Amino acid sequence: MGSIFVTWLKKGSILAVLFLMLISMLNFSTHITRSGYEESSFVEIRQHLSEICGVMISDAARIAAVQKIIRIIDAYNSKLDESIKYQIANEIYEMTLRYDNLDIDLICATITHESANTWRPDVVSPAGALGLMQIMPYVGRSLSEIEGIEWTTPEAVLFDPIYNIRLGCRYLSSLINLYHLDGGLAAYNGGAYRAAKWLKSGKNNSMLASETRSYVPAILELYGSFRN
Repeated sequence: MGSIFVTWLKKGSILAVLFLMLISMLNFSTHITRSGYEESSFVEIRQHLSEICGVMISDAARIAAVQKIIRIIDAYNSKLDESIKYQIANEIYEMTLRYDNLDIDLICATITHESANTWRPDVVSPAGALGLMQIMPYVGRSLSEIEGIEWTTPEAVLFDPIYNIRLGCRYLSSLINLYHLDGGLAAYNGGAYRAAKWLKSGKNNSMLASETRSYVPAILELYGSFRN
């Protein structure tokens, strides 16, 4: 799988060339249509070409996003299996399509910090949170029911990087919807009750646990770094 994906990524430049060719064909069909030749046929051709262009643009966006995520993973865990890197990167991209308040840089920043800069799917915190996005088992079980993921054991579900990212992104997105970005991050780390009090107080840090006080700016710093 890894070698197939590498080959696929190398086709990014080919996609760019094909895209330019399609644009040229669209311009050509427009010229012919304006010349009065088989207008209905060329309208149909232009429609098909536009659809193909749309698919190619979507594929190019996915390839670029996946490449970027893999570069981030490599910066912290270059020894991770190539196929697992691709699966993780692709799932992160899928989550940005599902949740419009998440992007790849924010998800990667959250995973980087939550996993203590390891990007290890089996990482465990001293408090008992599991996996890339450090999900507590009781939270994971509740989220699994919503996602339709069979809950067997905490380790079986939360050490699976795809399930972990899917559950973590659902949780993070819902919190950001409620409390906006920094409030959502505070809630992800320290709980919704404290985050709500923090926002209501005008972000008085005394309302947050000491870990959360450093957690939010640390995520935002990584987020800015990855975006730039």
